[in-house]
Amino acid sequence: MKKVVLNQILIFFMATSLAPAVAWAHGDKHGNKSAQHKISTEEHAFGREGDPKKATRTVAVDMSDKMRFTPAEITVKRGDTVRFTVKNSGKVMHEMVIGTMKELKEHAELMKKHPNMEHDEPYMAHVKPGRSEQMVWQFTKPGEFFYGCLVPGHFEAGMIGKVIVK
Repeated sequence: MKKVVLNQILIFFMATSLAPAVAWAHGDKHGNKSAQHKISTEEHAFGREGDPKKATRTVAVDMSDKMRFTPAEITVKRGDTVRFTVKNSGKVMHEMVIGTMKELKEHAELMKKHPNMEHDEPYMAHVKPGRSEQMVWQFTKPGEFFYGCLVPGHFEAGMIGKVIVK
């Protein structure tokens, strides 16, 4: 009996000690990248977080309530570090999430099930109406990658853009 109680206590403490890490993984605010932010070295299929001091170009991306990105296609060179200035010119929340088409589709499905899920990844800019956010991304691999708005219904309505990395 004591062993069962001890195991339950141990499980409780392990679960509660991990709760802050889980909450942090999805954060409490989209696109809130502070000046003290440490740049991640995590490599993704579509690149890694870029150092703003090493940005080789800036690309302005507009998101509208017509469920479109402007520009809808961007071409970059492998190794480019791009500063995206992402503006929401609409009246509803929009976001720009970079990834592979497979990852974007999976994340869009997850967002349908959990529409209030919040996260703060370096390849995401969640932008309130009339506001702008920046994100910096280094494209380390050649290929075709995508960006989409994963607010439920927006991706399905065609709010998708393409990044061609040469």
